[in-house]
Amino acid sequence: MDARLQRRPPANRRTSRREVSEEPGPAPLDQAGRLKLGTLNGHLGYYLRRLQVSVFKDFIRTLAPMKVRPAQYSVMLLIEANPGRSQAAIGQALDIERARLARLLHVLERRRWIQRRAAAGDGRSHSLYLTGEGERALVRI
Repeated sequence: MDARLQRRPPANRRTSRREVSEEPGPAPLDQAGRLKLGTLNGHLGYYLRRLQVSVFKDFIRTLAPMKVRPAQYSVMLLIEANPGRSQAAIGQALDIERARLARLLHVLERRRWIQRRAAAGDGRSHSLYLTGEGERALVRI
């Protein structure tokens, strides 16, 4: 190899601060041994989200024997309050994507808790109804 292309560090060279990889140790924890929240501590949205997660975990744990998820429960309550309304209307009211709602409704149909019927005058849409089993399930839930 050509000696001009070889890179040699100068013999008496000091390493710069950039070259030394000194990572600081982990930040100290709070008195209870948890991570500090920093400025996140002042964000209301953060606490609302944490509350939502906590409520959903409790809901899921409580209803685990019934195998009901929060979205399924919400859909059933809306169908109960609005029998005969379309899938699209239910999904829109709960802000559930069309494909996700379709999967959720399949699950509820397999459990015989809801029934889809062709909408009068429009064969492309379905009207949703609770079945007798679905009404009894809501009482148990």
